[in-house]
Amino acid sequence: MDAVAKRVRTFVRVKPTADFAQDMIKFGPDNKSIDIYIKKDARKGVVNNRQTDWSFRLDGVLHNTSQELAYETVAKKVVSEALIGCNGTIMCYGQTGAGKTYTMTGATAEYKHRGIIPRALQQVFKATAHSVDPFVTVRISYLEIYNETLFDLLSTTTSNGTSDVQMAVVDCPQGVYVKGLSIHSVSHEEDALNLLFEAGETNRVIAEHTLNKNSSRSHCIFTIYIESRFRVFSDVKCVNSKINLIDLAGSERLSKTGSEGNVLKEAMYINKSLSFLEQLVIALADPKRDHIPFRQSKLTHVLKDSLGGNCNTVLVANICGEAVHVEETLSSLRFATRMKWITTEPVINETYDREGTVKALEKEIILLKQELAMHDSLVNRSLVTYDPLTDIQIAEIKSQVHKYLKGAIDEIDIVNVRQVQEVFKQFKLVVSQQEHEVEARLRSKYALIDKNDFAVVAAVQKAGVVDVDGHLVLEEDGQDFGTRTAPFSSRRGAKKKSRKSNEQPKKEGIGSSHSERDLDGFLPSKSQVITATKDLDVKEGARNQDTANIDAELSKPAPVEDSQRPSSPPSKPVAFEQFKEECGSEISRIFKENKSILLARKKRSSTVAQRINFIKHEMEGIKKALEAQKQERWQQGEYVDEKGQIIIDEKEFLLIMKLKDLKEEYRSGYAELQDLKAEIQYCQHLVDQCRNKLVSEFEIWYSESFLIPKDVQEALKPGGNIRPGMIPINRVMCLEEDEQERFERMQETMLPACPASVSFYKAKMKTDQKRTYARTMSSLEQMRKKPGLITAAGKNKPLSFLYVT
Repeated sequence: MDAVAKRVRTFVRVKPTADFAQDMIKFGPDNKSIDIYIKKDARKGVVNNRQTDWSFRLDGVLHNTSQELAYETVAKKVVSEALIGCNGTIMCYGQTGAGKTYTMTGATAEYKHRGIIPRALQQVFKATAHSVDPFVTVRISYLEIYNETLFDLLSTTTSNGTSDVQMAVVDCPQGVYVKGLSIHSVSHEEDALNLLFEAGETNRVIAEHTLNKNSSRSHCIFTIYIESRFRVFSDVKCVNSKINLIDLAGSERLSKTGSEGNVLKEAMYINKSLSFLEQLVIALADPKRDHIPFRQSKLTHVLKDSLGGNCNTVLVANICGEAVHVEETLSSLRFATRMKWITTEPVINETYDREGTVKALEKEIILLKQELAMHDSLVNRSLVTYDPLTDIQIAEIKSQVHKYLKGAIDEIDIVNVRQVQEVFKQFKLVVSQQEHEVEARLRSKYALIDKNDFAVVAAVQKAGVVDVDGHLVLEEDGQDFGTRTAPFSSRRGAKKKSRKSNEQPKKEGIGSSHSERDLDGFLPSKSQVITATKDLDVKEGARNQDTANIDAELSKPAPVEDSQRPSSPPSKPVAFEQFKEECGSEISRIFKENKSILLARKKRSSTVAQRINFIKHEMEGIKKALEAQKQERWQQGEYVDEKGQIIIDEKEFLLIMKLKDLKEEYRSGYAELQDLKAEIQYCQHLVDQCRNKLVSEFEIWYSESFLIPKDVQEALKPGGNIRPGMIPINRVMCLEEDEQERFERMQETMLPACPASVSFYKAKMKTDQKRTYARTMSSLEQMRKKPGLITAAGKNKPLSFLYVT
């Protein structure tokens, strides 16, 4: 995909406050511009040329907006394009206390107040859950830049808080990466949120000063890596993308924050790195600049791909609306305006498996070497071509193969390796054709029946072809002959010999005896013979736990006998016929109607396809005739009229008109064929759905009627969560409701925005439990050090305590 230059999109988010300076800050009617007005200072004299009004044009102004609207405006498009392979970057910039961390991470106490990072994770995992491609992996990393030092917030740290691995920013042909940064694979949204909450609320450095009680003292970059693999034949296509979500530390005016000590040192590092970032933005916005100072700081070096690379970049400038912070607001807006002039070239990051490419090239090299060796050995032969075979050459090879098989020729002329490969291909086609012919002859005499397909078994039993035990029965002159054959196979089915009976059975309704024509409708088609109908049962979730043990279930008696029920349950084929006459009559009728419609559509599709092929061959003949007419006209000389147009004879004109009509007929036939294919696919879906519904409802009816006692049925009916037939009958009696499942179901019902918020609250609960456990252990350790305290577990094992009074 060719890269298309895009500029950085910039947004301004105003921190909601009661002291908003409405007379100084004005928003445009389209919410894409912001104007700032300052009164002149009379103390500086009459002559005062200082600027008092500014106007900034941006991509959007977010004022009094919710977290959901902010995400929809800023981040949703970036995440969507990252899912198809384009890198993305979202960066929050502004003064301290302006709401950058709230915009990026949000508040973990409430689900609706979560920020861009949790919402981006939710969008990514929702998309991967609905994706048809199963080869999608999601990984995350969390980098912190504190006092120009790199820290991994997700790594295992030592007791003093320093990481064991030395981290560094490294340039490579694929881009910039941080050496030593751990990347964690996550398969669920809850796992990713758990890592985010644990790292963001526990490991990140914060401090308190005058303007912000929880001021972030470091720059943090949360990265989501998305990898999708597409397998097409032997090639492996891979699409990689990443989303950088950057929460910058806020710029500070030391005169306002009153910082001192360690907080002052942190503020100096923060302001210095942000100053280098602004210099980098100015350099990137200037097209005449040759040198871009990416290596001035760790922050600018890490953001080399995000600002000057191939990704979609978005900036959110967080500002305060108070009049006292107007200078910092102007500085943030100037930075956002400069960012608008930066252009990036986002592309889809597609790669192919190197191993597959190497194997293909090696195969091609071997083939070329063989052809060259043969070309050198055949000295007396000329006109040896190494190009792919044409249709004429393939037809000639096919003819030679058939002559060789019939004995008309003793050998086949060998020219090159491609011809040898084509000869073997033709041999394979001949063998395959013979196999199909043999299979067709066998199908005319035999049929495959699956033992678990109750409809087919009942049909052949009522037609008198086989007995109850599954053995073939022959009738002749009113006498029955029992021929012992293999019983029905539970996997592939057994063969039965088809014959026409002397007397046609009478139809007594939908569930009565079937004629041979009805029997053929129940038999599996050519594409369904190989796959046993047991696979359909597996797909039906109502019987996916004990389909393999159906024979054992048939032999088991009812758990509790009822006076109104027979002493032993009937066989399932007999019960299936009874079910179709009673409760399942409507489903059976719909199934037969859908199947008849499907067969009619298939027949019509075959007719239209034959007609299209005939038209295509006729068009090819006309094209060849036209080409011959053109060659003849060119040899005899062409005649032109006064306007310079070529004059053609009546025969060529008629051919052209006929070709035009055939093309129109071909288009209409092709359109009809496409419509028929769509109808066939839909009808096939309905037939499969009706078949599955018929079988599943029969299982439920059979269990309710013959297997499950009435007292157990009454216990199962009120809840409605379990129906007979959904689980093995031998587990119905001992099934109890799980407390954990009940709690999770209640949680999904009671939580706000359910069920999407379940992962968020579960991750928050785990983080709170870990934090509570850490505080408890810290308190116990302090108690152990107090005098007069005796521990039952000994030193460094504060398990139980006794106070000495």
